[in-house]
Amino acid sequence: MLVFHRKKEEKIIIGNEIEVQILHIRRGQVQIGIRAPQHISVYRDEVYEAIKRENEAAVRSQIPDAAALKNLSSKLPKG
Repeated sequence: MLVFHRKKEEKIIIGNEIEVQILHIRRGQVQIGIRAPQHISVYRDEVYEAIKRENEAAVRSQIPDAAALKNLSSKLPKG
């Protein structure tokens, strides 16, 4: 992990397209602003993890279990 020390209103540039700026520092919290192109998604970690879990659950729900596969295969024409 790359670590920076920044003061209020200072920025970090990522690549040529992403700008991170420290907006406020108070009572143990830091408020940051992120400027990025619309094609780049920016999420808080807990939101990203929730999206990831939902996507994984959606994929699992589309995979038939062994009993369903056996049932389907028994209905296929033989020959």
